[in-house]
Amino acid sequence: MDFRLSTEQNDLRELTARILADQVTNESQKAAAASEHGFDMALWRTLAETGIAGIALPESVGGGGLGALEIGVVLEEVGRATAPVPAFAVLIAGAALSHFGALDHLQGVASGERIVTVALHEPVGSPHEPAATVSADSRLSGQKICVPAGTAASSFVVSATDGVYVVAADAAGVVVERQNTTSGIPDARVTFTNSPATKLADLDGLTWLLDAATTGQCLIMSGVCQRALALTAAYTKERVQFERQIASFQAVSQRAGDSYINTEAVRLTAWQAVWRLSEGMPSSEQVASAKFWASDGGLQVLHAAQHLHGGVGVDRDYPLHRCFLWGKQIELTLGSTMPSLVRLGRLIADTPVA
Repeated sequence: MDFRLSTEQNDLRELTARILADQVTNESQKAAAASEHGFDMALWRTLAETGIAGIALPESVGGGGLGALEIGVVLEEVGRATAPVPAFAVLIAGAALSHFGALDHLQGVASGERIVTVALHEPVGSPHEPAATVSADSRLSGQKICVPAGTAASSFVVSATDGVYVVAADAAGVVVERQNTTSGIPDARVTFTNSPATKLADLDGLTWLLDAATTGQCLIMSGVCQRALALTAAYTKERVQFERQIASFQAVSQRAGDSYINTEAVRLTAWQAVWRLSEGMPSSEQVASAKFWASDGGLQVLHAAQHLHGGVGVDRDYPLHRCFLWGKQIELTLGSTMPSLVRLGRLIADTPVA
C-alpha cells in the first residue's frame, strides 16, 4: 500500500508552510498576543483567501470540499509554525457542522468572516463522559472551559450528556469569559443557562467528534515536535564547547536520537488516526494511542529540546519557548497521558475476542 500523501495534498502542505513561514514572525506573534482575541486575524484572512481556512467545508458554503487528511495537513503545519490562528477551532467545528449537516452555521466561515468552535471541556470530569452540560427540551445548561477561540466565535459545537448540539454565541443565556492559557492564545469559559440549542447528533456522533478533535490536537503536536527537533538539530550543530560542536557529544546525540524516535511516534500515530477517520473506520483505539504519544512522547521531545538548548531555550525571542508552551497545553487538552492510557485500556478490554 502507498501511504504517501497525494500530489494535491503535498501542494496544500507547501502552500500552507510557505504562507506561515512568510507571515509568522516573532513580532507578529507578539502583536497577536496583545490583540483582543490573541489571534493574527490578518494571517487568518490570508489563509481564507487562499482556500486553506475552508479546505474541508462543502463547496456550497465556499469551501474546498476536501476531507480529514487535508485538515491534518493544515493543522500539522500550523503546529510547526506555532501560528496564532483559530485553525483548530474552525477546522474541527467546521468538519462537525458539515458532517452533521448543519450548513446554515457555516455561512462566512470559509471566507474568514466568522469563526466557529468546539466546546468540549468541562470544569471536572472527562470530555469523553460529559456531565455538567445537560439538555432539556433542546435547551442547554452547564459550563464549558478551555473553549478554543471562544471569545471570537459566533457558534459553539457543544458536547452534552446525550450527544452534540450547536448553540449561537448570541443566544439567550450564553455568557463568554476570557481564560488566559499556557500557549498565550486565550480560550474561553462559556456558561449556558437554559440556552436554545439545536441537536446535531447522538452519542455515536459525540464519539466521532471527540475522536476528530483529539486527532487534531495530536497533529498539531506532531508539527510542534518536528519544529522543536529541527531547532535542536540546528542549534547543537552550531553550539561549540571544548572546541567541539556539542552535537558530537555522545550524550547529546543519544538524547537527540530519542527525540527523533518520539517525534516519529507522535507523527505516525497521529496520521494513522486521521487516516482511519478519513476512511470512516473505527478509530477510537488509534486516537487514544495517538493522544498518549502526543502527551508523553511529545513532552519528552520538548523537555529534551529545552535541555539541549540550555538558557537559549527560554529566550522569549527564540521560537523554542512557544513550542514548549503549545506542547504543554496540548498535553492536557482532551486527555493527558494517563487518561489516554486508561481510555485505551477500556477500549481494548471492551473489544470482543474473535
